[in-house]
Amino acid sequence: MGRGLTLRFLVLILLLSACTGRSGAQTATISPTAILIPSPTTTPFPTKTLTPLPPTLTPLPVLTNTPLSTSTPSPTRTPSSGVPDFTHIIVIVLENKEFGTVIGNPQMPNFNRWASQYTLLTQFYAIRHPSLPNYLAMVGGSTFNVTTNCESCYRDAVNLADLVENSGRTWKTYQEDMPKPCFVGSTLSYAQKHNPFIYFNDIRLNSERCKRSVVPLTLLTADLASNSLPDFAFITPNLCHSAHDCDLNEADMWLGEWVSYLMAYPGFKEGGLIVLTWDEGQGDHTCCGLTTGGGRVATVLISPLAKTGFQDDTPYTLYSLLKTISAAWGLPYIGHAADAENSLIVAPWQK
Repeated sequence: MGRGLTLRFLVLILLLSACTGRSGAQTATISPTAILIPSPTTTPFPTKTLTPLPPTLTPLPVLTNTPLSTSTPSPTRTPSSGVPDFTHIIVIVLENKEFGTVIGNPQMPNFNRWASQYTLLTQFYAIRHPSLPNYLAMVGGSTFNVTTNCESCYRDAVNLADLVENSGRTWKTYQEDMPKPCFVGSTLSYAQKHNPFIYFNDIRLNSERCKRSVVPLTLLTADLASNSLPDFAFITPNLCHSAHDCDLNEADMWLGEWVSYLMAYPGFKEGGLIVLTWDEGQGDHTCCGLTTGGGRVATVLISPLAKTGFQDDTPYTLYSLLKTISAAWGLPYIGHAADAENSLIVAPWQK
């Protein structure tokens, strides 16, 4: 008997037994081994072709920061510009007085004495009003569209400090009554608007550079005593000693003390330059293609290399001063210092 028939026969017997059981008949006992369960047909799993793993990747090299050279570059020499290669250049900026207010004024005997002993620029002009645009022009070659004394109008731009450093020279701005190096903000006697260097991001945001070179005036005494005056110094008096808030005689006494110290410095005697100037005048006088007027201001050049008792009536601007500093040390002209209208200061120097 075939396996299929056997299974059907057994199922039939089970059904009959069930029926008999429900009717009270005796239930037949069936051995479990009598039921044959077919063996299932085993289907093999399909063979899957495995994709080999990629070869081991070569790791990227680890990039390391190569430190910049710590060697100090040799200072560049001046080209044949007609401007001396000064050992030191020191700029002192006073506040808000016209040429005619200063020259001949008995309240400023020291200033007038230097104006008669050395070189006085009689046609020297600020860029515009108010103060800050003029300070930016002195060291950046532009007002950078700044028209107010703003405190947060910072700029990304090349400036004179960059050029001086790149030439291998040193610089500092000495700010009277600034609370600490690289201080941001103003106090009752210190005005940020008179500190142009703090407005340039590459100085203010570089803490090491800023703390080294944007310092209170009190450090000037130590630098003079240790014979470590920087090659370029930019000095700003406080709001009283600049003649901004106080009488001219206060500013003149302050100048008398500090200029005497600077002139006694050995490096100055070897061929330094001290520039005394004003950020702006009280009028709107202008020259040299300027579209705005900042007033005519008295500018004195004190140097063993300057002509004595000399007055230069060539029209100059604050951009001319930047241009002349750059020419002295062979630095590039930036901004409006490159304009032909802003003349290079060459007449005062001894040949």
